[in-house]
Amino acid sequence: MPALTLYGRAYCHLCEDMKVALESLRRDFSFVLHEIDVDADPALQDRFGELVPVLMPGPPAALQADVTELCHYFLDETAVRVWLAAHDPANPSR
Repeated sequence: MPALTLYGRAYCHLCEDMKVALESLRRDFSFVLHEIDVDADPALQDRFGELVPVLMPGPPAALQADVTELCHYFLDETAVRVWLAAHDPANPSR
């Protein structure tokens, strides 16, 4: 099952907005959503700073310097839909 990771903060209203917007995609896609509080890890604080929320493809363990974010601040629904469709095991056209 495809996985997405949402990096954010507990007190961030944009983070909550993105999480809610992602839930609407569950009508069309199955995916696991991992939520990571960047304030719990100094390395994540350094990497993301105030650039939250950030939605990354894959599980948190897949976070590498060369992984390209899907979107930040606001949900880019088109980009996320394209990524999910490409990683959907039920989609034979991949």
